[in-house]
Amino acid sequence: MKKDIHPKYYTEASVICSCGNTFKVGSTEKAINVEVCSACHPFYTGKKKLVDTAGRVDKFKKKLEEARVSKAGAKDKKKANKSKKKSSVSKVVKIG
Repeated sequence: MKKDIHPKYYTEASVICSCGNTFKVGSTEKAINVEVCSACHPFYTGKKKLVDTAGRVDKFKKKLEEARVSKAGAKDKKKANKSKKKSSVSKVVKIG
């Protein structure tokens, strides 16, 4: 095995979760920051928890609402155009 090519291994690296939980693991980094750990993850706790990173859920709901509004507006325009076409068509009647 080649010497001096492997990173330093820390046997007591600390993991810090956003919920406040901390624990020790072995890693090549001294400190690791995580968003979700086994103490707060819904799979392990059985509690429903929504993790909204940078407002992604709000952004999605906003886009969804805008799509619904624009779709409803498009349907109204189609109906208006159809009624205009029907009223502008004149009937030609042959006499004779």
